[in-house]
Amino acid sequence: MAETQSARERQLTLLDVLARKPEAAAPSKAAPDEGPAGIVEINIMGKRYEVPEGLTIMKAMEYSGYSFVRGCGCRGGFCGACATVYRMPGDYRLKVGLACQTVVEDGMYLTQIPFYPANKAVYDVAETPPTLGSLLVNYPELARCLGCNTCTKVCPQDLQVMEFMAAAMRGDIARVAVMSFDCLMCGLCASRCPAETVQYNISILARRLYGRHIAPPAKHLADRLTELDRGDYVAEVDGLTGAPTAEIKKLYDARDIEEEAD
Repeated sequence: MAETQSARERQLTLLDVLARKPEAAAPSKAAPDEGPAGIVEINIMGKRYEVPEGLTIMKAMEYSGYSFVRGCGCRGGFCGACATVYRMPGDYRLKVGLACQTVVEDGMYLTQIPFYPANKAVYDVAETPPTLGSLLVNYPELARCLGCNTCTKVCPQDLQVMEFMAAAMRGDIARVAVMSFDCLMCGLCASRCPAETVQYNISILARRLYGRHIAPPAKHLADRLTELDRGDYVAEVDGLTGAPTAEIKKLYDARDIEEEAD
């Protein structure tokens, strides 16, 4: 397992990812004594392509001529916009991954599901109590859960989806919120659910209810909102918006970064 990155390293890595241009990936040049770079054959939405090995699915698709207008998002494994399903030769199982993170394999037969249509309730979090009744009123299909664990098997984040759906059916809002915290909202769980439950929307409702009604208020957030209302940062923001790019980069590099807690 790789060593844990420091908070600063993670911040800079994310910046690099966000700044990366969605250009087609070119084959890497092999060293003279290594021979030609490896080539793998993949099928993208029914059409065969040969691409350099080692590329992510997203880069392989761009190498093959696809241009991402949507379904690419952050390109860093955070947003869940590039949900991909694929099969390998001789294997009946359907596999999943994020196109920006999963590396292509020879014989991979894939397609992307950038958005899966599912029930999405409209509610006022402030007026919605953190109870089982609130979950069922907004998502009555929750009661249809079969406990089949298909949602867990398909989750690219390896979350215990069936377990937090069981917690939702018990009305344990706090447990749902904690267990689903790393959900990317990719929708793959709903795409495979035989009960047609929309697990990711149920879990985000629980997280919102937890944050609004159960979690203790954050004093530092209230203080910062008061400062913003007073206009404490107007002059500073105006100065930043008028500053040259080089100065902005210098300020960013010199910023204080909170150390990661042990």
